[in-house]
Amino acid sequence: MTTTEEILWATAEFYGSNLSEVVLGIWTENLAAYDPERVKKAFSAHMRDSDNGRFMPKLAHIMKHLEGIPTDNAAMAWSKALEAASHYGAYRDVVFDDAAIHAAIQDMGGWAKFCRCENDQLSYQQHRFQQSYGAYKAQDGFTYPPKLLGDRMADDLYAKRGLPMPAPSFIGNKDEAKKVLRLGGDAPKSQEQGAIAASVALFYKKEIKEEK
Repeated sequence: MTTTEEILWATAEFYGSNLSEVVLGIWTENLAAYDPERVKKAFSAHMRDSDNGRFMPKLAHIMKHLEGIPTDNAAMAWSKALEAASHYGAYRDVVFDDAAIHAAIQDMGGWAKFCRCENDQLSYQQHRFQQSYGAYKAQDGFTYPPKLLGDRMADDLYAKRGLPMPAPSFIGNKDEAKKVLRLGGDAPKSQEQGAIAASVALFYKKEIKEEK
């Protein structure tokens, strides 16, 4: 399989550009988290771009192809969450393959409340979700609940009654969802997270007031 470093050397040769060891190191460090096949597709997409594709790509160009446009990603995350709410309902624990979905839904009152959103409030909820989601994705790190709890008995009651804990439903890429579950925690929000939640909630209330 072609490595990311080989892709970079080939791209530099294609564009007739010099690639120093220092610049190569910057590229490989920033692309290390991505599968080389995905990186290859991103470079190919850049080459096909009628405007930017005429020149050796900058890191921002490749990241755009790897991650997509932030607003598009937020819309896709909303669609995934809404579909899961319809499929699993408010009584099931769920784990998404994207921690920012957990953080955004928790800011909106939790999974059960999210699932019970009325149809006439969907547009407001979507705007609120996408703003919050985008803000979390822009953070270097944030805390989030390891799973989104359904409307069920508290955990300690299962133990007291000798019942097994309900297994959560994994949504999206199962391996990534398990990673989200493993790395999540219920630590207090950071100052930045508190600001995100407060600003999005304030905007949401303002939108409803203006609509009325």
